[in-house]
Amino acid sequence: MKNLKSSSFFLLVVSVFFILMTATAEAAIKPFLAAALQFNPVLYERDKNINDLAKAVEMAAVRGAKLIVAPEMATTGYQYNSRDEISSYVDTIPGVATDRISEVTKKYGVYVVFGIAERDAETDLYYNAAAFVGPDGYIGKYRKSHQWEAEEHWAAWGDLGVPVYDTPLGKIAINICMDATYFETARLAGLGDADILAFPTNSTAQAMWALQSRAMQNGFYIVAANRSNTELEYHMIGASAIWSPTGKLLSSAQVLPDKKDDLDEANAIYAEIDTTEFNNINKRRFSERRPEIYKDIALHISPWNYKANETSKQVFAALLQYSPIRSNKYKNMRKIEDLLSKRTVRTLDFIVLPEFSLTGKPRNAKEAEAYAESPKGKSVGFYKELAIATNSYVIGSLIEEEEGRLYIRALLVTPEGKISGQYTKTHLNDNERKWATAGDSLGVFNTPKGRLGIIFGNESQFPEMAGLMAVKRVDMIAVPASWNGEYGANIEKSYKLSMNPYPDNAMCLFDAVALTSQSYTLIANFTGNSYMGGSGKYALDPLYGLDFVELLNKEEKAFCVKFDTLHREWWFNQEKLIGGRSPLLYKPIISSIK
Repeated sequence: MKNLKSSSFFLLVVSVFFILMTATAEAAIKPFLAAALQFNPVLYERDKNINDLAKAVEMAAVRGAKLIVAPEMATTGYQYNSRDEISSYVDTIPGVATDRISEVTKKYGVYVVFGIAERDAETDLYYNAAAFVGPDGYIGKYRKSHQWEAEEHWAAWGDLGVPVYDTPLGKIAINICMDATYFETARLAGLGDADILAFPTNSTAQAMWALQSRAMQNGFYIVAANRSNTELEYHMIGASAIWSPTGKLLSSAQVLPDKKDDLDEANAIYAEIDTTEFNNINKRRFSERRPEIYKDIALHISPWNYKANETSKQVFAALLQYSPIRSNKYKNMRKIEDLLSKRTVRTLDFIVLPEFSLTGKPRNAKEAEAYAESPKGKSVGFYKELAIATNSYVIGSLIEEEEGRLYIRALLVTPEGKISGQYTKTHLNDNERKWATAGDSLGVFNTPKGRLGIIFGNESQFPEMAGLMAVKRVDMIAVPASWNGEYGANIEKSYKLSMNPYPDNAMCLFDAVALTSQSYTLIANFTGNSYMGGSGKYALDPLYGLDFVELLNKEEKAFCVKFDTLHREWWFNQEKLIGGRSPLLYKPIISSIK
């Protein structure tokens, strides 16, 4: 009888436990409201800023927001010239600011991330940091990993990596402003299985622009809070935004392009976070990463790199866009020749053809086998003849068969008709994995016009590839594509941050390759038969009006573009990108098996 009672009691306890666990799980998966708070602190007014921030947070909490993100250095203002100047306004974490904001989070049961100038109590070093508080008070912090020049005069580089905090709202990580320019910081959050990236910033455009691709590459929500006024002639453009894991803009504040548009009072934007989207296709794509080939991401070849080009070169390239005639290599060859005969630029340095240039994309293993050739087949012969006839480097691709295996390869053929390099695709899609063998090395080649990198279109989903191209100091990237919309998305037309407008059909992941690598990116894609077209040149800095993105729509054409490879005088370029990397933090990117 005693055993029976004990068993009954045990079953009761277990039942209650599972009921509570189920209730907790159900509560955790309910959608909730997030807010990006545009709050504008005042220099040298820390205590006032903290109290005003608490009021603004309470405003958003009353509106129903459960996660509230405030801007970078929200307790101090941004532009301090030295440790001495900011020393009276720094705060420990936890400290004065977290105690005050926790009064609100405890009252309303909400979570808040806000920027703060931190003093480390042990070392007395200062950091540009963000604090995270919730219904039970202080949770954790993040220290900015990639700094802009302004805070370099007083702040040490962040040394905590990118912590991910598990909460009832989901797993939350933090990046700050300039971090968005470097794919690694968001990737570290993604590798930590983050569902949401909180993003405090004081941005003029670049950091905010990168967020659509960072959300998509890592499959998480981003809640980005920017300031909306001017501080010592430094104007921050508002445009706070909330992005979905698929790169959809859920909510955004008004873009304020000039200081005459300043909006000093606190305001917020809101969007629903659908927690059922946490386990999405973009997050699941992490299993397709190739960490074993990413090792060079850990290198820091700066300030010295004698392999990098020092002289800018002017480049003329033709990007071929056409509707392929399936399986008819001869007709596709004639189409390519015809389009090139109509080109507007007679002297070319490079000709870039789409992926599977002479066949179109195979639909299955049977077609792939039918399209495959030996390294001495007709496709290779055609590329050699085309290079000689046009006195150009030709980048063409095909399926090659070697020793019973099929490979997707891009060849670089010299104007003399010699193969000077080949790149075997390293990241295969679901269909290709059924019949193709992946490569194991990068495609980076020297040419008289600079260092050329090659990746295939779907590899734009893996920001490691663009990051590696930057480390290798490539001057341009050729991207043979067979894109029919199965990945990526157009850049949000409503998010008008760029001084030089982007074409309506600009694709965010292709754009991210150029911005992440600071290398001109040349897309050659098919058109027709469900292909999306959009071949063209993605540039380094349209945001601040320094150059242009140029794209075709869906017409068949040999699209000729011109650019200069190096821009040492610009405010930001590949050399500065490399100098600002923080490789000691990147080890999880090259060692993760996720």
